[in-house]
Amino acid sequence: MKILVTGRKGFIGQNLVNHINNKTDWEVDGFEWEDGRIDFFRNHYDWVIHLGAISSTTETDIDKIMEQNYEFSVWLAKECDYRKINLQYASSASVYGLNTCFNEDAPKDPRSGYAWSKYLFDRWVEKQNFRRITVQGFRYFNVYGEYEEHKGDMASPISKFSKQAAEEKKITLFRNSHQYKRDFVWVGDICKIHVKFIEDVDENGIWNVGTGKAVSFEAIAKKISKKYKAEIREIPMPKEIRAQYQEYTCADLTSIKKHIGNYRWKNVLRWI
Repeated sequence: MKILVTGRKGFIGQNLVNHINNKTDWEVDGFEWEDGRIDFFRNHYDWVIHLGAISSTTETDIDKIMEQNYEFSVWLAKECDYRKINLQYASSASVYGLNTCFNEDAPKDPRSGYAWSKYLFDRWVEKQNFRRITVQGFRYFNVYGEYEEHKGDMASPISKFSKQAAEEKKITLFRNSHQYKRDFVWVGDICKIHVKFIEDVDENGIWNVGTGKAVSFEAIAKKISKKYKAEIREIPMPKEIRAQYQEYTCADLTSIKKHIGNYRWKNVLRWI
C-alpha cells in the first residue's frame, strides 16, 4: 500500500504519518504546498490523504484561501479520479457555524473564509458521481494533541492554556467560558479513523469525527490550572471574532458508528 499525505508537516499530518509508520507496513510520501506539484507519474499511489490547507479561521485573504483550500482540492480530486487513486480529505465542523444541530445532513452556516472553503468543497464532492474511486471526507471537530505548538493562535485551547500556565503561571480565558463548549477530539483518534476506513470501509461519504461529548473551555482551563498551579484571568471576547465564534459544537456520530461501532474516544480531561 502506498499513501500520499498532503500537509504532511502540519499538526494532523505529522501525527498521521507517524501513526501509519508505527502501525502499518504502508509506504508514505508527503506533499506541501510549496513543493509545487505532485509527481503522479513516478509514484503509483493507492490513496491520497488530503490534509493540506490554510487552517486559520481568521485568515482574510479570500483569494488565497480559495486557491489552496478549494481550487487545489478540486484539482486533486479530479486527478485522483483520472488516475484511479482513492481519496480521503479533511473537512471541518466549522461548516456548521452557529447551528446547534450537527448531523451531516443538517443545514450549514459557514462563518469564515476557511469554513466557506471547506463547505464549498464538501458541496462539490457531494455533486460528483465517483464510481472509479472511493472518496471519504472527515468533518473534524476540535482536534488537539501532539505537534500543534507551531499553530500559534490557531492551536487548541489545550495547547494554548498549557503553554500559558507553564510559562506565565496564568491562563487567559474569555468571560462566560462555562457556556462555551466544544467537542474536543484527540489527534490520535483521528489517525486511527483514517486507517480504519482505508482498511475496512469501501464507501463514499462525509462523516463527522468527534467524541459526541462537549466540554467547556472553563473545565479545560481549570484542569490545566490545577496541573500547573496557575491562576485564571478572564477577559472580554474581542469584537472581531464574536460573529463567527462557535459557542457550542458536539458531533452527531450516528453515521460513523455504522463503521466504528462504540469506539472509545479519548477523554480530553483525562488526557490533560
